[in-house]
Amino acid sequence: MGIADLVPGVSGGTIALITNIYEDLIASINRLNVKEILALFGANRKASWQKINGPFLLPLFLGISTSILFLSSIIGFFLENHALELWSFFFGLIFASSILICKDVKHWSPSTIFVLVIGGLISFLISFLSPAAANEALTYLFLCGMLMIMAMILPGVSGAFILVLLGAYETALETVELVRSFQIQGFLNLIAFGLGAIIGLKLFAHWVGKLYLNYRNPLLATMAGFMFGSLYKVWPWKQFIKDENHGQTAVLPNFELSNSELWIGLSFILIGSFVIYAIHKMSQSQKQ
Repeated sequence: MGIADLVPGVSGGTIALITNIYEDLIASINRLNVKEILALFGANRKASWQKINGPFLLPLFLGISTSILFLSSIIGFFLENHALELWSFFFGLIFASSILICKDVKHWSPSTIFVLVIGGLISFLISFLSPAAANEALTYLFLCGMLMIMAMILPGVSGAFILVLLGAYETALETVELVRSFQIQGFLNLIAFGLGAIIGLKLFAHWVGKLYLNYRNPLLATMAGFMFGSLYKVWPWKQFIKDENHGQTAVLPNFELSNSELWIGLSFILIGSFVIYAIHKMSQSQKQ
């Protein structure tokens, strides 16, 4: 989940869903409150630890934190030096995840198909939004943290991409580097991001939990639509365009047998799809 949240267009919530921990994640977040956290320091700490599902949340949190702190520079290296391979891998990951979530919808109807299409259109159109100007005010980073955390709850909604649109993505990566070098500004930024994320997580998880319980099929269909729509954002073959934003546009690869980029991209798409399928099968066997 931590690795997925580092890349714009990819969602950590997607990983939670396809590894069958999504329901546990939502339920555990909704159990967390100040009273239960304070009870961890009391006489009944063991009971409180089990009540908030600590054995589940602690390793999950440590895994996400470890990935963000120590793998952000590695992801950045691959984005800069091996972009085709990395984006192809994530394209395969998201495509396979979308298919698995569609298979998880128990009953398809005109309404679920409609929200699938709407979710796809929304995610696709968001890809064309221009990023906002950078803003490093702590109150703004607090707001960014609240919006970013949606990626952990809604598969298909990328927290990193939300930060790009809000102009805070570079600030977030810089914060990680500042924390790793033990600089005060890094910890201040981290606290602002973290407080926003904690509050947003509690507020958003409550409503998503209700939706998941009462409208599971439409919600899953919408999530799958978000992911299908985000495939444009992670399309491996891109071309730089000359405009005021110096952005990129998706292009079709050259379909020739001698085109090595075509075969490299297709190979990593298959690898990404296989990884998701393997993770899904492993999580199913553990659940059984």
